[in-house]
Amino acid sequence: MKNVRLWLAVSLLAAVHAHAAVNVPVIYDKLPNGLKVVISEAHVAPTVTVAVYYGIGFRVEPKGQTGFAHLFEHMMFQGSEHVKKFEHAKIVEANGGNLNGSTRLDYTNYYETLPAEGLETALWLEADRMRSLDVSAENLKNQQNVVSEEVRANVLNQPYGAFEWLDLWQNANQNWFNAHNFYGDLHDIEAAKIDDVRTFFKTYYAPNNAVLTIVGDVDPAAARKLVDKYFASIPQQSIPKRPDVSEPAQTKEKRVNQTDKLANLPALAIGYHLPDQQSPDYAPAVLLDFILQGDDSSRFYQRLVKEKQTSIDWGGGINYELGNEFDYDGPMLMVSRTTYKPGHSAEEILHEVDAIVADLQQHGPTAREVADAKVRFRSNFYDSLETTGGKANLLASFALFRDDPTQINKVLPLFDAVTAAQIQSAAQKYLAPSNRTAIDRVPAAKEAK
Repeated sequence: MKNVRLWLAVSLLAAVHAHAAVNVPVIYDKLPNGLKVVISEAHVAPTVTVAVYYGIGFRVEPKGQTGFAHLFEHMMFQGSEHVKKFEHAKIVEANGGNLNGSTRLDYTNYYETLPAEGLETALWLEADRMRSLDVSAENLKNQQNVVSEEVRANVLNQPYGAFEWLDLWQNANQNWFNAHNFYGDLHDIEAAKIDDVRTFFKTYYAPNNAVLTIVGDVDPAAARKLVDKYFASIPQQSIPKRPDVSEPAQTKEKRVNQTDKLANLPALAIGYHLPDQQSPDYAPAVLLDFILQGDDSSRFYQRLVKEKQTSIDWGGGINYELGNEFDYDGPMLMVSRTTYKPGHSAEEILHEVDAIVADLQQHGPTAREVADAKVRFRSNFYDSLETTGGKANLLASFALFRDDPTQINKVLPLFDAVTAAQIQSAAQKYLAPSNRTAIDRVPAAKEAK
């Protein structure tokens, strides 16, 4: 009864917004040095988010420099010409703001949210480190140690070791750019030389490889003048051609067996290759994912966790644990991850998965499932627009990867128009076992004492 009431409440909320067009204000242009600038005025709250997205991430870092994108996420907080080490965060926090940064498949971003009057401060801080990061031997050594310890703490010394994205991507893909250790090979990180790191910064952290996004309680004309003041004089650099990240079609199912000395329960990760974001199949594939594993009412959860009680949990998604459906640029997997009960097997789970998929392929989704999936997608999208940070992420992604941040206003009509037949077709095209990679990760046998 609780689930029924929740569904009705969410459906009612969705109905209210069903025909409400998204109309995010977007001013978009480029500085002579190549910096893309997006300004979106929003006076809901007296705050502003300034975000800089650089076109360098896990996927596109050069061979021999795995982990460099992640390393620089840390290096960028180590000070610049006019901002001492650790002062960036102190200045933002002293002005009532917060900040962070992250590394993702195809970008690294840095952002701060401040009271609206802090706009100039945020722009000055971001411009100073874009222009003059302190890439010193001392800072490099310090951050090599920090990143190495993070890898050990979050991967090497953790049960399962994030296998649902690190191991799954490496096994499901053939192109090195999609199939290397995204967190960074410890050997590459620890072997980094100061000249290599300075070259990496100069090459990728340039204005012509970046998007500056300003979202919030601002006057766009005044904000643009401040952008010119702080960023226009930063020189552009010679940016290498983006590597070819295209992925050859998978024609045979891949099964991988792994043991884990830290895990107490077996787990299974599954990945299916998805269509390109520009494909007419993409929106149907996203809604298909919601139908299969969007929440506790989804088909996989209901069958494997509730009915069969084989799995203890079920999670998954598109760009799973790395972002959303739009903030990447290249091949993608639809990922599922489950911890399952001892006495059962990965083979049992895959058999049930295939049965669920076969039903969708043969009969298609129900009208209620289609409506539900659209409700959940729309709800998530609105959630992203509720905050200046979420809005900045979408605007920056559309600008960085498609050179068109106004696409933020075109998403919902595209998804609202998806039909049950299109979702059924997507299931038939992309959810074949031959397009799947599965990793069964089981506890290692305990050594006799």
